[in-house]
Amino acid sequence: MLKPDYPLKTARLLLRPFEPGDLDDFYAYRSRPDVFRYLYDESVTREECAELLTKLVADSELRSEGQRLALAVHLPEADRVIGSAFLKWRSVKDRQGEIGYSLHPDFQGRGYASEAAGKMLELGFDGLGLHRIVAECDPRNEPSWRLMERLGMRREAHFRELEVFKGEWGDLFVYAMLAEEHRNH
Repeated sequence: MLKPDYPLKTARLLLRPFEPGDLDDFYAYRSRPDVFRYLYDESVTREECAELLTKLVADSELRSEGQRLALAVHLPEADRVIGSAFLKWRSVKDRQGEIGYSLHPDFQGRGYASEAAGKMLELGFDGLGLHRIVAECDPRNEPSWRLMERLGMRREAHFRELEVFKGEWGDLFVYAMLAEEHRNH
């Protein structure tokens, strides 16, 4: 089980559980189709966003395999939530996890996603004791896979035409990092 001592701090960000008051900021990026161009989800209505936020507010710890901890990426300087980062506990036995991140486009390209994703790696390796953490993305999403490489993750796979994704055959990059690599990065 993992129940972090919130907020988690990076150089410029606070990562914390979502709160009901985050709806406007959450909706500001969850409603944008460009945010979901390379993600499985689709942009949502305000009502759908409010329902999702209610579920996220209830989860502030990882209790079991298969569970996902999604945290708000809060930028104190702007006093708003600019995105989210998650850690999924894929396997207890094999100590495997997965990270992901999503930011409002107005805040991309400034290193915020790197800070948030780096903190999620730290949480997985140091907090949960994971052995291996993966991250996946569409190869056309170059900023995402470049971020994974900056974090020290290595590309392990390029699945070509793996599945039909949003009406067309989609490829998938899989990146990974081991706990030992994280310690040495």
